Amino acid sequence: MSTISLKNQRVVIIGGSSGIGLATAKQAVDQGAKVIIAGRSQDKLAKAQQFLGLESTEIHSLDNQNEEDLKSFFEKIRNFDHLFTPGASYVRGPITSSLEIAHSCFNAKFWPQYNAVKYAIPYINPKGSIVLMSGAFSQRPLADGASYAACNGAIESLGKALAVELAPIRVNVISPGTIHTNFNWEGAEQETRDKAYDEYTDMNILGRVGHADEAAHTTIYLMTNNYTTGSTLFPDGGYILR
Repeated sequence: MSTISLKNQRVVIIGGSSGIGLATAKQAVDQGAKVIIAGRSQDKLAKAQQFLGLESTEIHSLDNQNEEDLKSFFEKIRNFDHLFTPGASYVRGPITSSLEIAHSCFNAKFWPQYNAVKYAIPYINPKGSIVLMSGAFSQRPLADGASYAACNGAIESLGKALAVELAPIRVNVISPGTIHTNFNWEGAEQETRDKAYDEYTDMNILGRVGHADEAAHTTIYLMTNNYTTGSTLFPDGGYILR
């Protein structure tokens, strides 16, 4: 496998119809990969397929919080080279939040990625890779997201453990800061999202929100560098250093 190209490789992206997932799919297609994208919205998947190209893209409806759906999905698509798991929707809140909020990140972000890897193992190329999605809040939490910080930290630890357990398959984690995307912040109006973006510009060294293409570039690096495993990379504008 080349260290600089995904040409003729099959890349699976769960949550690939928007945001960082879609940007990663586009960069993979540009390198000559065939991409398999999965998500809940058939409409978004169809639009993504049109954007990426019908010949380069395969789409599947999938509820990544449903273990049986994940199992069936991998049984259907069979062999592939790389897996990226950015799809998640959850709510952040303080330690006094309801159980529903406290559990939401683990239910929507940790366990879906854990189970995706579990059912992907029989079909992934031993020389291939897995990239999990965490978040820079793991390393620099604020005062309103104890379970969210814990969840992201757990994903980063999971990446290290899987790199050891699944070698020679490479397993890494991307842990971005705030990235300007159409990500589904559950219950958040556009005004709330814009305020969060504005606040983030003062929280990192570069003084701006990141772009999906920049986070995708990091993901593609982790797929194509054959000597990187067990690592967590932070495309965060220097958020964790402030």
